[in-house]
Amino acid sequence: MDTLNHRKATARLRLLQADGTPLAGTKVTLDQTSHQFLFGCGAFDAVAMMKTKDENQRAFLSERMRKWLALFNYGTLPFYWGRYEPTEGQTAYAETMAAARWLRERGVQVKGHPLCWHTVCAPWLMQYDNQEILRRQIARIHRDVTAYKGVIDMWDVINEVVIMPVFDKYDNAITRVCRDIGRIRLVKEVFAAAKESNPEATLLINDFNTSVSYEILLEGLLEAGVPISAIGIQSHQHQGYWGLEKLQDVLERFSRFGLPIHFTENTLISGDLMPAHIVDLNDWQVPSWPSTPEGEERQAREITEMYSVLFAHPLVEAITTWDFNDGCWLKAPSGFVHEDNSEKPSYHALKQLIHGAWETHETCVTDADGRLTFTGFKGDYALRTEAGCAAFTLQRDGETSLRMTASET
Repeated sequence: MDTLNHRKATARLRLLQADGTPLAGTKVTLDQTSHQFLFGCGAFDAVAMMKTKDENQRAFLSERMRKWLALFNYGTLPFYWGRYEPTEGQTAYAETMAAARWLRERGVQVKGHPLCWHTVCAPWLMQYDNQEILRRQIARIHRDVTAYKGVIDMWDVINEVVIMPVFDKYDNAITRVCRDIGRIRLVKEVFAAAKESNPEATLLINDFNTSVSYEILLEGLLEAGVPISAIGIQSHQHQGYWGLEKLQDVLERFSRFGLPIHFTENTLISGDLMPAHIVDLNDWQVPSWPSTPEGEERQAREITEMYSVLFAHPLVEAITTWDFNDGCWLKAPSGFVHEDNSEKPSYHALKQLIHGAWETHETCVTDADGRLTFTGFKGDYALRTEAGCAAFTLQRDGETSLRMTASET
């Protein structure tokens, strides 16, 4: 039994020449150019690339993003309020929009992360009372979701709600509001604002807490009518790979909601593991955290297994590895490339899946009526023949007529 049947569809195509007559008895090359499934990664360097004035740094980041694009069709851009708008009214719109457009021009779907979060919150909000903080939070969502509509149509609307009202590392505006009005009302308010600003957007709730507490929160939110498009699950594994048992348990428990599941922040490291006694990963502050040859082989194996399990699950629609390169959050060896952009075994292991085992490339011959049938992974395709070429998207079983265009060859 093919465990990936749900990722595939069968197309019955009729190819026509420019004058509308059937393209009979002709060799056709079909190449998948992108997946319907969202294979993603943090794309913060695209923003840095747009902002920097240093030509050497821009060239370095361009090379990194070239390797990024060779793997992924989906990128997350930063909208942490305290960094996006460090001074009230002064935002990072120009470089962020430039990065988003640059990615979209290269066929990448983009998600903004996050619209509401108690961490990296704008410090200038603290001068206001809770009612005014909430008003400004809602206004921020209206402003940014509207501004990026058509370029960014997917958002982590709110991040880490389970811990939000009891977060005690430091005082912040959003925890104050969440304590005041409660989790469900806050989530309902911010989702309503995002939905109103872009009714067609994909709207996620996102959390690292995969316990029953997140399930209970989701139950309450859905009962309250919150328009959650997909459930976001963080899987930062600095202390070691979850393994098949935990992975299957998380998938089973969150599948009961019947919503799409996105693994939004995945981390598997290629060095020594963080000690198990660390409760808050942010408490692990080290001067350096090197990658090791043994760790790199382990990381490649674990990424291969985890991605294979998630790609096989019918409700999983997206996987985002958080860091493309080493040395980002916590200085962890968490990337597919080293800090100097040299590729790690995990880069090649994932490439062999996404653009190897899970990508369709076929050669067919049309019949006397210009027809052919093929089964492939869902996504975008390019067709080439001696008479010209065409493009189409394979989303479901069905019939399509395509006219060859010589000018596109």
